[in-house]
Amino acid sequence: MILHAANTRGHANHGWLNSHHTFSFASYHNPERVHFGVLRVLNDDWIAGGTGFGKHPHDNMEIVTIPLTGALEHQDSMGNKEVLHAGEVQAMSAGTGIFHSEYNAKADEPCTLLQIWIFPEERNVTPQYAQTYYDVDAIKREWHAVVNPIGKGDGLGIHQQAWFNLTRIPAGERRDYALKRAENGVYFFVIEGGITLDSQPLSTRDAAGVWGQESFAITATEDAYVLAIDLPLQLPKMG
Repeated sequence: MILHAANTRGHANHGWLNSHHTFSFASYHNPERVHFGVLRVLNDDWIAGGTGFGKHPHDNMEIVTIPLTGALEHQDSMGNKEVLHAGEVQAMSAGTGIFHSEYNAKADEPCTLLQIWIFPEERNVTPQYAQTYYDVDAIKREWHAVVNPIGKGDGLGIHQQAWFNLTRIPAGERRDYALKRAENGVYFFVIEGGITLDSQPLSTRDAAGVWGQESFAITATEDAYVLAIDLPLQLPKMG
């Protein structure tokens, strides 16, 4: 198990953007926190009203955005212009290259989100963009996959053998997580609340990477909202 406590993350406060970085990003560099398997970036962002990220490029990365509060306006070089709300998820395959911008859609209130980057299993794919609402009732009952490999589920498809699973667990309840692929590991990120992962306590914004078991015991020590990213541990060969 690899533990990443919330208070050990990188931090950058630019006024309009207050961001916590689980892995090395921008001016935060920690050689022991570069990636977990194919998970390269997990940023926890607060964006002031009427501000955001101007047009910028990406390539050869699968980018997943999970808004937590507020609304985010997306525009990209493929002609997409959408607004993303809490209760939705966005997935973008940068592939051969894409430009996009992400702005807080509201002028008078902040938005918060998780932005997550995954190394793709194949380089130079055709860029694609999608967003969708997920079943907010399903995540109260089970681990619900909102992102999955293309053709392997009802969530948004990405070019990697990775599943993004959300769940809400009432205090005192147990909800085990079963691995999707034997060779994968799981990165658990506590969005809100508290859990024990097997016997390891985790609180809001704490995270842990685990592997080597078919399933993992999750018990909520308080009402909890949890993200589990089930993902390959080996980086893809990009030659």
